Amino acid sequence: MHLDVQDLRNFYYRSTLGRAAQRSIRDRVLDIWPEASGQTVAGFGFAVPLLRPYLSDARRVIGLMPGPQGVMAWPAGMANVSVLTEETKWPIDTGHVDKLIVMHGLETSERPSQLLEECWRVLGPGGKALFIVPNRAGLWSRSDKTPFGFGRPYSLGQLETQLRIHEFLPEFHCSALYQPPSSKRFWLKSGALMERTGTRVPTVMAGGVFIVEVSKRLHPPSGAKIRDKAPSRIRILEGLSNPRPKPA
Repeated sequence: MHLDVQDLRNFYYRSTLGRAAQRSIRDRVLDIWPEASGQTVAGFGFAVPLLRPYLSDARRVIGLMPGPQGVMAWPAGMANVSVLTEETKWPIDTGHVDKLIVMHGLETSERPSQLLEECWRVLGPGGKALFIVPNRAGLWSRSDKTPFGFGRPYSLGQLETQLRIHEFLPEFHCSALYQPPSSKRFWLKSGALMERTGTRVPTVMAGGVFIVEVSKRLHPPSGAKIRDKAPSRIRILEGLSNPRPKPA
């Protein structure tokens, strides 16, 4: 079940807790992908809060929002780059995306396998994707006061297994959202310190979300292979001393 786009917008752009969550996840994304110069960057679900840093140098930025969720114009005050799309049929040509971010898309999808197939289709050779999902052992997946309390949370093993089944190769993972999902002033003021502590000592606290970076695994070429027959060394030497007439 997808959340409504108005609820997502209100959380990330109009609440203090949502802005703190946006900053925590976006900082981790920028650690992994500091730039996207000349590349096509797409986000599916409600990933637009993480796409803003790439607007200045990317060749193209696209915010894909599924029909059941709804769409909003983004970014504010600039030319719109968001589009309403079917969950498993995106208006993007095959192999045209260099970087893909999926947030609030996989865990809320009713057709996760078909969605992952579409993610694989749009990625180009050498393309990479980031999947951001709620951690089933974290506090954020247990609270329905935030968008991460909806849908199916994952363990890291469950997520990476599902990605491998759909021809993705996990290359890196990390966590974010170590602060509690609370709007109380004490926790909000302590949020930055808790994020730094959780990043340095991840075994002490469970992050609210997992972030997994994957690359697109390409299928080997199919069909029968025909090898060119190497010329015989004896035949070559023989031709130097006693050239054979070529057939007419």
